[in-house]
Amino acid sequence: MCGIAGIYSFKNQHNESLVKAMTNAMAHRGPDADGFFHDDTIGLGHRRLSIIDLSQNANQPLYDATGNYVIIFNGEIYNYKEVKSKLAAQYDFKTASDTEAVLAGYLIWGAGVMQHLKGMFAFAIYNKLSRELFISRDRLGVKPVYCYADVNHFLFASEIRAILATGLVPKKINKKALSGYLATQSFAVPETIIENITQLEAGYSIQISASGITKKQYWNIAVPENRFTANDPDTVKAEVYRLMLQSVERRLVSDVPVAAFLSGGIDSSAIVGLMSKVAAPPQTFNIAFTESEYDESAYAEMVAKKFNTRHHKILLKPAVFLDELPNALAAMDIPSGDGINSYVVSKEIVKNNIKVAVSGVGGDELFAGYPSFKQWYSLQNKKWIWNIPQPIRKFGASFLPGANKKFSRIKELLKANQLDIATFYPLVRQVFSASQIKNLLQNDAHGNPPFPGDLSGFPILSQFSIAELTGYTQNTLLKDTDQFSMAVSLEVREPFFDHDLIEYVLQIPDSIKYPHFPKQLLVESLGDLLPPEIVHRKKKGFTFPWEHWMRNELKEFSEEHIKSLAKRDFMQHDYTIRLWNDFLQNKNTRWSEIWLLVVLESWLKRNFD
Repeated sequence: MCGIAGIYSFKNQHNESLVKAMTNAMAHRGPDADGFFHDDTIGLGHRRLSIIDLSQNANQPLYDATGNYVIIFNGEIYNYKEVKSKLAAQYDFKTASDTEAVLAGYLIWGAGVMQHLKGMFAFAIYNKLSRELFISRDRLGVKPVYCYADVNHFLFASEIRAILATGLVPKKINKKALSGYLATQSFAVPETIIENITQLEAGYSIQISASGITKKQYWNIAVPENRFTANDPDTVKAEVYRLMLQSVERRLVSDVPVAAFLSGGIDSSAIVGLMSKVAAPPQTFNIAFTESEYDESAYAEMVAKKFNTRHHKILLKPAVFLDELPNALAAMDIPSGDGINSYVVSKEIVKNNIKVAVSGVGGDELFAGYPSFKQWYSLQNKKWIWNIPQPIRKFGASFLPGANKKFSRIKELLKANQLDIATFYPLVRQVFSASQIKNLLQNDAHGNPPFPGDLSGFPILSQFSIAELTGYTQNTLLKDTDQFSMAVSLEVREPFFDHDLIEYVLQIPDSIKYPHFPKQLLVESLGDLLPPEIVHRKKKGFTFPWEHWMRNELKEFSEEHIKSLAKRDFMQHDYTIRLWNDFLQNKNTRWSEIWLLVVLESWLKRNFD
């Protein structure tokens, strides 16, 4: 796990010190080593967090035997030994690293190397002879790639702050993307908060040369690489178990110890249980709270005892968290309404000399763990409503109370031309409604992120999973996990985001996957791995008492940021202040809406003022 950065000059001239500035800006991603490559066309920089092959021989940039190809790599290739064995007759390996497996694969297979890689990755390979640069991002978007291009340069990096550190990019707020941030609490691929800095999409590669930039999609979640027949429940459960175990085992490949997050919920408990099947019991970490309504430590301790882990219970008192909040906000590379909890727990884990931790994030999205899955499924029996002429539906919707969030979303749904997942999903995940956004922003150019294609061929529950995996998961969940864990030099691996597992589960019929209780298919596939107390307890979710804090300990901090944001030229001042006052009076404004605005202003203060 590392940080990568580079500047490609279309005019064969660049300042070497700028690449150094890029890597310095994200030194936290790789405190173990740095390295650089320069020629007349390009500068490449790397920050290393040593996980596989800890020797200096594996430091980057890494070169092939001819010296004509150079690679910088961020991530982990879990099947790198398998890839190396395929290439052993054609390539003389000099290191034990997974990075060299990627480089060798590119030399032999070209852009087809991605079809052989199983892991999370973002890498750049430069051909010194042809002066071509090839960049690729993993299938699910676990590892980030940010880009900027103008007539003189192409810049890329693992973080936005690295690109801004060059001084080559005009600091202009991407106002057209603000509505998307307010709607979904993140900047959806390919947009970012900075105008003309974009995110490379998951499952895409780009080729940069003197003749220009070419982008190509090599994997699409809506077009599986493999097709399955998954109709027998017992066979399906056996295969889910096999794929889960395989995914966990892959993510234990490391030359340093691998720990695990353990909340005590189904997902993290399943991961810890499966880890115990293929390796020695890991160290496990749980955040405990003094507030009983948020504390799940008793369940985590139950799981830790069952699997004989070396368990760490970290009691997080409000005062400690609030003291840490400025550091967490400063760690934020791109604004997000979520994820600060990831920063806190990651920092606590690193204090125990841990570099790698496995997380249960993603289980809900893949195995229909949210109530929204059932809502989407049940709506299929109500499709006749959308056969009613739209003017009549709009008229009926006008009688629903607009202030209530639930009714507001129903109103929007009834107004839609048709009922499909592309219409339903944005309404489920929205923070601010379309009408609120129009009142908040001086210029609202709101639009929903594009979907990955026609999903009608997938089972109903899988349609919602795909929406999650390409929406909230990629744009918020994975992005936050990366930016907040890497801010403290911790690599996080997510077994539920294994593309072999995902492709299989997405093809399972609803009749087998439907969750009569939370994540039923996952639980039943694991057999007696999990205690019943874990499976059937009420879901809490890993969160903090934000609402209480924002009306008390964080009130002054929040109010200062809201008032400051309200003065910005793209915000509607009076409506912004009104939202804050409504929150204080416990009216219709939720804490998550206010916090989204606070975070935005905090980021702007650090990066613009």
